[in-house]
Amino acid sequence: MHRSLSAFAALLIAVPLAAATLDVNLTRADGSAVPNAVVYAVPKREIPITLTVASMDQVDRTFVPHVLPMRVGTWVEFPNSDNVMHQVYSISPAKRFQSPLYVGKPARPIQFDKPGVVAIGCHIHEQMSGFIVVVPTPYFGMPVNGRLTLNALGADDYTVHVWYEGMRNEPEPRYVKLAADGTASLSFVVPK
Repeated sequence: MHRSLSAFAALLIAVPLAAATLDVNLTRADGSAVPNAVVYAVPKREIPITLTVASMDQVDRTFVPHVLPMRVGTWVEFPNSDNVMHQVYSISPAKRFQSPLYVGKPARPIQFDKPGVVAIGCHIHEQMSGFIVVVPTPYFGMPVNGRLTLNALGADDYTVHVWYEGMRNEPEPRYVKLAADGTASLSFVVPK
């Protein structure tokens, strides 16, 4: 009985009793939603990186998903669900790589160890393009219909960034201070 009470007490200490929420609206000047956007909130304090594996498939000569947001340190598998060979590559400064020609699933995933936007292509099918958005935080997501809610944030000061396909300049980051059980809302309006 004593052991189970100790385990329960340790669980209570490890799990926060209250968490903050951040609601973000991202629209164009005309009020329309911004497609293929990523919003991420960077806390002042560092959060340990965990081992994560993500996937960007190739289906009908298209990268799926077209935009893949993830945290620095994530490994990415590039399965090929087509019945033709692909050769995935990137010449982006955040991650340069080139896979061999393949069908199926490559033997090894690729780790993305620096923040930044990585444009992905296929040497065989030049119309194929995709983006991997590597962010320095576990607090990120893609807005749906211009709205995104980030839950389970800790009490901290956050810098909130936006990336979207085709942007020329990053919108000015926003700063927000969240209490342990607080809620904040931010709006970004980007050019058409």
